[in-house]
Amino acid sequence: MTADPSLPVTRRTLLAGAAGVVGVSALLAACGSDNASSGDFVVVQRFPNNQAFVAGPVRLAVSLARSDGALLVDGPERLTGQVRNDAGDVIGPIDAIRRGTGLSVPYWSIIANLPAAGLYSLAIDGAIGDPTPVLVFDAEAITMPVIGQPLPPFDTPTTSDARGVDPVCTRLAGACPFHELTLTEALALGKPVVYLVGTPAHCTTATCGPGLDFLVDASPAYADRVTFVHAEVYSDPEGTIVAPAVNALTLAYEPVMFFTDAAGVLTDRVDIVWDAADLKDLLAAAFG
Repeated sequence: MTADPSLPVTRRTLLAGAAGVVGVSALLAACGSDNASSGDFVVVQRFPNNQAFVAGPVRLAVSLARSDGALLVDGPERLTGQVRNDAGDVIGPIDAIRRGTGLSVPYWSIIANLPAAGLYSLAIDGAIGDPTPVLVFDAEAITMPVIGQPLPPFDTPTTSDARGVDPVCTRLAGACPFHELTLTEALALGKPVVYLVGTPAHCTTATCGPGLDFLVDASPAYADRVTFVHAEVYSDPEGTIVAPAVNALTLAYEPVMFFTDAAGVLTDRVDIVWDAADLKDLLAAAFG
């Protein structure tokens, strides 16, 4: 879907965007354990299919399924293949390791350097079916902030002022520690910021809860130099009203995590799925 900046994001459009990524929640009951190391698997997209990517390095996570649609809980240690443009020219190689510790379904995170706006595809060795498409847009066509742009300040709910969001945090183990400052206050500190928008209680991709827990575990190593902020996706306990934080960035999927530098400029964005080791690598690359 394409987010129209003149309209608020609704629960229906948010879920449509998330469902377009992958129906992981619906498929978890049909996971398969067949090993796909010999090929004959289907690639399951776990990155946004709306207007989310601009030219440059992009992170494209995928999972694997059997031909009957059952998601695989194992798979090859590495995925290989080629990134191609719309003319079929090879843009670069695919070489991604299997990740997913602490998650129900493993994933492979493909890093591709896409040189310009246009249509690309992931041709993965051993996969059946058509190559997985990737759309890249001009920056002015994207309504959510992209790398190289400032992260817009927003008064996210805090423990002292929920701003109509109930609960402020749906983390199952108890509210996370990232609700002491608003995003506006965090950006004003002159330190890098990690801003996570996701809802453990209502996540459609079965990754928000573990993803937030991984961030809670990783954050103490950066507590003196990075500010962490979390915002929920819905304003009500039933998950029927989309929270203002989603509309503020015109998000059409979740979870999504933004990294900024000390000036508040976006340096990285992480979509949909990450495990503890992946997050550790991403934080180290961003903040040393």
